[in-house]
Amino acid sequence: MSVSSIPRYTAPYSAPAWLPGGNLQTLYPYFYKPAPRFNYHRERWELDDGDFVDVDWTGGSLNAPLVIFFHGLEGGSSSHYILSIINDLSHYQWRSAVIHFRGCSGLPNRLSRAYHAGDSIEIDWMLQRIANQTHPHANQQPIYVIGISLGGNALLKWLGEKGRDAKKLVTGAAAISVPLDLAAAGAALDVGFNQVYTRHFLNTLKVKAFDKLEQFPGLFDATALKKCTSIYDFDNLVTAPLHGFCNTDDYWRRSSSKQWLEHIQVPTLVINAQNDPFMPASVLPTSEQVSAAVSLEFPAEGGHAGFIQGAFPGKLRWLPKRILSFFHYECV
Repeated sequence: MSVSSIPRYTAPYSAPAWLPGGNLQTLYPYFYKPAPRFNYHRERWELDDGDFVDVDWTGGSLNAPLVIFFHGLEGGSSSHYILSIINDLSHYQWRSAVIHFRGCSGLPNRLSRAYHAGDSIEIDWMLQRIANQTHPHANQQPIYVIGISLGGNALLKWLGEKGRDAKKLVTGAAAISVPLDLAAAGAALDVGFNQVYTRHFLNTLKVKAFDKLEQFPGLFDATALKKCTSIYDFDNLVTAPLHGFCNTDDYWRRSSSKQWLEHIQVPTLVINAQNDPFMPASVLPTSEQVSAAVSLEFPAEGGHAGFIQGAFPGKLRWLPKRILSFFHYECV
């Protein structure tokens, strides 16, 4: 399939009648993963601090663009939102690389630290590595980058911090279902049905944290960890102190990407559903709060990293088509 055949796609998202509400639109796609129409090959990157990250690559044409993915909290290359997008990219022979954050590739990382929502330093190192590794072999084809949820927050923060310099590494970016205001997102996850998502995340986060305690005795209080029932508590005990923050409030304040949107210079598409259970619509940015390089799309429905379309059982097609069209036609 030639690159020239990529269709321009700007249709607004419309949820199917059989899947009403933000929670169903979030949960159903999580369990309805598309079958991958591609194969990954894994590469390990050794980090300067003695740790490592794993990168899952897909094949494609060296004369086509490369798309980098940064996944969400406890996500990875098998996440439904990544599989659906790469299926479309592969159709056009675009290459992909899913960079796992530390400890998210199925194996524990070596150090006491892990990853967090504001780790733009890590994002910068990873994108520098990609550029240095691929440009000599790819005829200077464009590099695009996609961040979803937590990965989208870290990406947007990096784009804002780097400003015009980000153009040296990437041609365009897309950020999907991003907790732009971490304090607001954290508060939303503490109420009502949303506590289901909190328990889901804590199930894996606490297991990893207890593993770290075995590896590094005394790293934090095991009794306090057992009592954690919210993301706020977990971040206060584990994430914040392990990554140089005073506490959860300090971590969320300094790491939220909303404050960086006005400084972004790379063409960037930000998509958040207004019924996303993780991110209240009331704190979504306005066009006056972002730079001219940022395109905001806030459909009324879609859930968190959902955006199912069509008759039952539905397809995860809207997001891939919209992102691919944005990269191909709007990132100049």
